[in-house]
Amino acid sequence: MPIALEGVSKVFPNGQIAVRDLTLEIGDGELLVLVGPSGCGKSTVLRLIAGLETPTSGRIVMDGRDMTSVPAHERDLAMVFQSYALYPHKSVADNLGFGLRMRGVERATIDQRVRAVAKALQIERLLPLKPAQLSGGQRQRVALGRAIVREPRAFLLDEPLSNLDPQLRFDTRTELAQLHRRLHATMIHVTHDQEEAMTLGDRIAVMRDGAAEQIAPPLEVYQRPANVFVATFVGSPKMNLFDVTATTGAGGALVLSGSGVFVDAPTRRIESGAPLLLGLRPRDITLVAPGQGDAVAQIDLIEPLGHEAVVHARIEGAGTEITLVAGVDQDLVPSTTIGLRFRREGIHLFRQDDGKRLS
Repeated sequence: MPIALEGVSKVFPNGQIAVRDLTLEIGDGELLVLVGPSGCGKSTVLRLIAGLETPTSGRIVMDGRDMTSVPAHERDLAMVFQSYALYPHKSVADNLGFGLRMRGVERATIDQRVRAVAKALQIERLLPLKPAQLSGGQRQRVALGRAIVREPRAFLLDEPLSNLDPQLRFDTRTELAQLHRRLHATMIHVTHDQEEAMTLGDRIAVMRDGAAEQIAPPLEVYQRPANVFVATFVGSPKMNLFDVTATTGAGGALVLSGSGVFVDAPTRRIESGAPLLLGLRPRDITLVAPGQGDAVAQIDLIEPLGHEAVVHARIEGAGTEITLVAGVDQDLVPSTTIGLRFRREGIHLFRQDDGKRLS
């Protein structure tokens, strides 16, 4: 079921603006991820779509029908919350089938759907158990199953994985992606975890202060961030940013210099003297011998991650902090002087005044 938000805003009685003039289209069968820091309005957007909140202005359209004023129980949407919200006195089977029983579905049909969903989620052996006897991951799968068994027109997922430990979160995330492919259902998933957004979504909507900063496929958001906020929010470790100025070098070529950085400008469409922000992701910086690259730095801290290490350094002469990712076989130690070479294809440029990306 396609869902569209047309100029939707939500202002609470205390004057807090939770959503600002948001226009968003979710295609039929698409998995869209709303991602952003706490308080950016992503959960409010989900509650507006669910009918749990009423927009101050704008329209919510589902399958071509204006649903702005339609109550939540008539929208045929299933919502999974961060808290599992299971009935503690009911078995897993009864929790899964409860919504169907409230709708008067026949017992045989309920049993059939419950068994099918339990098999798909690999929780068949848990059907006779109570929620208190389950682990966090098992409870979350039951909560997902309760939504699936209803066969709704769309799924709304409000940070359903945030209570899980890292390994369980990874496993459940994989199950959720496989589930979406099997069901071909429209899903809107809310998270503050940018890695979760990148791996799950067909598209990502990066939100800040109630507005969408960029809506695009994950790789486009990563490779061509619309502004500084998106560039630093998406990607781990986060992007390095340097204050630079475009100047005319030898032979009339434009160069970018500042913060201890001196590199050729990647485009000729930059005005000389323009103050810019140069962005480089840590994996677009390689180690070379001091004096052979684009900058010289001294290592402050090394964070081993097993197969690689995050290196925090400081550019000599400017004191600018820089982060890069290196192989653990390079035998680096703090206080060592290193040379840095920047991959030209990895350079991102943003305006300093408004943070917007230069084409």
